[in-house]
Amino acid sequence: MNTRTRSPSSSMAGDRRRWWALAVTALGQLMVVFDVTIVNVALPSIGRALDVSAGGRQWVITAYTLAFAGLLLVGGRIADRIGRKRAFLIALTGFAAASAVGGASVNLAMLVAARAGQGAFGALLAPTALSLVATTFPDPRERGRAFAVFGVVMGGGAGVGLVLGGVLTEYLNWRWVLYVNTPLALMAAVGAVFVLKESRGRERARVDVAGAVLATAGLVALVYGFGTATTDGWTAPLTVSMLATGVVLLLVFVATEARVPDPLLPLRIVAHRNRGGAYLAFVLVMIGMFGMFLLVSFYLQTVAGYTALETGVAFLPFAGGVLVASVLVGRVMTRVRSGLLLAAGLLLAAAGMGRLTGLDVDSGYLGRVLPALVLIGLGLGTMSPVAANLATFEVAERESGVASAVFNASEQVGASVGVAVLNTIAATSTAAYLAARPNGGQARLAGVVHGYTVATTWATGILAAGAIAVLILVNARLDIPREPNSRPGA
Repeated sequence: MNTRTRSPSSSMAGDRRRWWALAVTALGQLMVVFDVTIVNVALPSIGRALDVSAGGRQWVITAYTLAFAGLLLVGGRIADRIGRKRAFLIALTGFAAASAVGGASVNLAMLVAARAGQGAFGALLAPTALSLVATTFPDPRERGRAFAVFGVVMGGGAGVGLVLGGVLTEYLNWRWVLYVNTPLALMAAVGAVFVLKESRGRERARVDVAGAVLATAGLVALVYGFGTATTDGWTAPLTVSMLATGVVLLLVFVATEARVPDPLLPLRIVAHRNRGGAYLAFVLVMIGMFGMFLLVSFYLQTVAGYTALETGVAFLPFAGGVLVASVLVGRVMTRVRSGLLLAAGLLLAAAGMGRLTGLDVDSGYLGRVLPALVLIGLGLGTMSPVAANLATFEVAERESGVASAVFNASEQVGASVGVAVLNTIAATSTAAYLAARPNGGQARLAGVVHGYTVATTWATGILAAGAIAVLILVNARLDIPREPNSRPGA
């Protein structure tokens, strides 16, 4: 029998191709992550240019969030069925087109439709990118380094979005916060054509239409309900009805998935203790991180008097902390039990939140905010690569897309819960503080800061409790080579 051995040069070329593939997928993921925050900074300019009310401006954010959250599981399953390279190219092309339409918008309806298109294609792009990393790097050590890079993108991308949004809005105009995605997406698409290998798609099977409808509707209702809780309160009829509807639809979805022969989401994917622990850890850290973004942004702009651009720059140390921790964790991920790394990350983030509980009106950025941002960044950078790696742990290649989608859905739900819950706690605490004191200018500022400190105290407790939970749940070591065609883990 004739056998061929790979020459050293071909092996090196294959290695280079894998790392170029990582760069391409990371660029795709980066657009999804920073698009969550890049538009926020430009909202006042959008409102003035298109004559949009504050309520209308909120739909620029909500349209993206709802489409993204609602379609994630469907996007992950599409990638499994049609092949991940093909799905990645479709997602990038659609994202580029939607971004170009958004930048050219002449009214709110056009902009909201474009943002919904970005969210829909982002829901295909995000799980596809994560599953491509998982399937491209079967060797544990290489996979650890690859997920370290991905951790930097996931953790630092939101901070990059704040800075980039401020720079583009101030020095060009608001349209460029959307236009910027088009050349980036097309660059990633061209690279993908040359460096990505098509992974085997899922075998043809009956489409779980009921599961797709239930999952999409349930996630949309849940995320929308948390959004209305932020603006209208938890007892508002719309908030209560949307949250109740979301919970009921997702419960029906779980019951349906347990019965159908080819479910949209095989329940064993989330029932696995290590994957489930990773999803839980990311929900909790997103609650803390997006709550922190909201509260610190408000503090810097309403109390410390920072501009939007200065606020974005102030978050750069957070991104630096993510970078440093992710690089270090990438080197030790296969030698340390995953639960310990996840718990360490959550505890570092809790320590950073703990620093913010000491805020007052006269707190300086260097003495109080900066150390908190660095600690939270270190915490997120410690646990993000591990959680992303565990998201597809012991999952067969044919189902890595939907497993990646669950991970992205946990991020989105955590972010929505964090903004809604911590903002409500802050507002309620501020109102109680002011009701008991004279409502002078200084008292009002003190009340606002008091609300922030109460909210960050809750966030500290949530993150610390999460550290205990993942220590109990997660016992995997990530030094086992991936076997793409193996039976999925139970």
